[in-house]
Amino acid sequence: MDACFEKQADEIRGIMKNFNFLVLTDTHFFKNSLGACGKEYDEFMRFEQKCFAETEAINNAVFDWLGKTELADTILIAGDLSFNGETESHLGFIELLKKLKTGGKRIFTITADHDFKSDDDEAFAFTEEGRYAPKAAKRDDLFDLYYEFGFKDAIAVDKKHLSYVAQLCEGIRLLALNNDGDCRDFKTYDDEQIEWIKAQTAKARQDNQMMIAMNHYPLLPGQPIFSVVPAAVQKNAGDISSMLADEGVHLVFTGHMHNQSINEKVTQKGSKFYDVCTGSIIASPSVMRLITVESRKKVKIETINCPDFEWNTNGRSCIKYLDDLFDSMILNMLDDMRSNPERMLGKFGAGDKKNLFPVVRRTGNALNKLTVGKTASLLCIKCDASIKQMLLKDYIAELVRNLFSGNQKFTEGTPKGDVLLRFLKRFNFILKRLNIKNTDGIRVDLFDILKNSAGNYGIDDYNAELILED
Repeated sequence: MDACFEKQADEIRGIMKNFNFLVLTDTHFFKNSLGACGKEYDEFMRFEQKCFAETEAINNAVFDWLGKTELADTILIAGDLSFNGETESHLGFIELLKKLKTGGKRIFTITADHDFKSDDDEAFAFTEEGRYAPKAAKRDDLFDLYYEFGFKDAIAVDKKHLSYVAQLCEGIRLLALNNDGDCRDFKTYDDEQIEWIKAQTAKARQDNQMMIAMNHYPLLPGQPIFSVVPAAVQKNAGDISSMLADEGVHLVFTGHMHNQSINEKVTQKGSKFYDVCTGSIIASPSVMRLITVESRKKVKIETINCPDFEWNTNGRSCIKYLDDLFDSMILNMLDDMRSNPERMLGKFGAGDKKNLFPVVRRTGNALNKLTVGKTASLLCIKCDASIKQMLLKDYIAELVRNLFSGNQKFTEGTPKGDVLLRFLKRFNFILKRLNIKNTDGIRVDLFDILKNSAGNYGIDDYNAELILED
């Protein structure tokens, strides 16, 4: 960065007014008239952590709130707009966008892999007669479908890669990135798109603009454990995040994993980079973000719970309803381990491994019957009296849900956190022998990863002030 630009940047830091905008992601809108009912639907939902039939009601409530709020007039939506690419779902979602725009809101969207189907894939819905394939959008349809909500008002467009640059306000530009590639190897950028990105970041520096990014797939793992899951981060995320940071883009808003997290890295050149991943509105924890840009150096992140939606929740709050849906995914899997190991293993592509059935069944029986206290006793681990009677399966469900809801509570010094850490320490000799590598090919410390995934010891995942430049 040259001295002239540094001088201009310093001047802007002093005069920039606060700019507010809202971020939501993974709306997964499904037009309920397509069908979300029947025996096959119920079977499908046994292993889903996000809503299906309820998504239209949830989106209606959220968009009604967005239309009325005075917190911000600019709204960013970071991909997976439809449930699974259904054309009718896209049209229904676009009606919600149009209503917001008519009411004076500025809307900037990107699409992602749930928003289209390739020729060898299909969307799906369920009626009482079973599963069927409604008409689905192709990737080539998306530019025209969402032209009014980003591309039309963009100052630069990469139509091939469904990406664009928009002027959010005086002094701030949005780099809206799509990375679906060739519809097969998505979650990556080709060389042509990288060159386009670099041209836009260079133009932003030349024009003395702060640039932030929106990208559906995380560029930093939402939780440490996600660093060993290839589908949890964008391909080549380490190189891409460093490139963006060194090009002057220090902040990206992401989705995809339905998890709530804020993570930071510093590149070899000393550039800061923050990935603010926001949970899906149609799954626990069901949240949005309010962002306040106070200067080039400082951005404030606040989390807003999504409003209640109209649905029969059997007397539960909407938040409890979504939490229970998430937990049921874990509990159903544990139940199938003992009652239907073939179905459980089938979810991992191993339903034909009959030799595993007895082991899985015995493990499932233990996991469903044991308490946390009994498990600790068997392993000669100290356990606080307050959680001894808690069923192990409920402990596991809460532990997994916390990975996605953020600000994980199983920290050192808490009853649930301490018993987990004692367990990990007991078996650390095994963890050290496992040659597990992250998506960058680097061997990881499993004890450290599991500890920091179960408990949040870093940045507050909900509300934080980020210092983008030193």
